[in-house]
Amino acid sequence: MSTPTYIYKIVPASAVPPSPLPDALPVSQLDSSDGFIHLSTAGQVPGTLKQFFSDEDSVCILRIPYATVEKDVKWENDKGKGGVGEENVFPHLYNGLRLGNAEIETIAEWKWNHGWDAAINQAITDCWLIY
Repeated sequence: MSTPTYIYKIVPASAVPPSPLPDALPVSQLDSSDGFIHLSTAGQVPGTLKQFFSDEDSVCILRIPYATVEKDVKWENDKGKGGVGEENVFPHLYNGLRLGNAEIETIAEWKWNHGWDAAINQAITDCWLIY
């Protein structure tokens, strides 16, 4: 499978990143306890939203150029194995839990509107959510 152009971090709107972005944003409890930053490809974002962010009114999607973090990304399934872009294999960032201005290219805020489909479709139409 080809390498992605971008990978994405989803954060609840309650954790909106400040502007300007710092060197490192605060990490979620899950990321902290797992020791890496959980990320998604464009194709995985819809499932991640539905599974983990269905109770949120809005979220921020952080777009990260893959080439910027590639050396620190491991592609893992729930057993810690997998290859780039494989089904049910997610990008995990192992860089000391640092995600900030050096890694994040842009941020989009998405509003829940009877689901995430409208926001997802708009991001695809705008060529913002791309593999």
